[in-house]
Amino acid sequence: MRLSIRLPAKFPAFPDRKEFDIFASMDPAKVVGGDFYDFFLIDNDHLAMVIADVSGKGVPAALFMMSSMILINDHALMGGTPAEILDRINKQICKTNKANMFVTVWLGILEISTGRLTASSAGHEFPIVNTDGKFELLKDKHGMPIGAFKKAKYKDYELTLKKGDSIFLYTDGVAEATDADNKLFGTERTLDALNEHPDAAPEEMLKNVRKAAEIFYGMLIQIAPVG
Repeated sequence: MRLSIRLPAKFPAFPDRKEFDIFASMDPAKVVGGDFYDFFLIDNDHLAMVIADVSGKGVPAALFMMSSMILINDHALMGGTPAEILDRINKQICKTNKANMFVTVWLGILEISTGRLTASSAGHEFPIVNTDGKFELLKDKHGMPIGAFKKAKYKDYELTLKKGDSIFLYTDGVAEATDADNKLFGTERTLDALNEHPDAAPEEMLKNVRKAAEIFYGMLIQIAPVG
């Protein structure tokens, strides 16, 4: 069985929009999994951003991931705050979730004209934000993962991103990367990598974290031209 999973991969994603910059990437594992990201304009002034991680691996996780992506996109376009959107999706998935799978989701909606970001988390990793020249972990309130509990509750929170601010979103594959001694890369090393160049552009930011992780677990290959 072959699965076609399409995540946004064309950058710059919105070449006509100069108010913000966005970049994302996914490094595939050896087995098919359920990590995914997405971003799309809800309307001319609202940008939706999603990062999520489905429980399990293999084809079932990939199928659950694809259905979750579609639901999130559809419900975001229907309107509502991130918490309201997650609530609707959770109820819909719980009705037919015979495989008892679940997905952690962070969903944010940026009001582009004001920089106001409204977000809600369904058990996902804490976002890392830079609002004063330094990246810090934002310990937001978590609801239950989508699909885990029919009566789960979700809450919105807000922050304002001004010019020069940024937010870094990730799945547990970053912090849980391990070295030869089975030590975790961890959140602190992620923060250190981001704070080496806190004003980097989004694409460069991701490269810096990836390079730090590869050095940590011994997978970095560097080619130096000669002559």
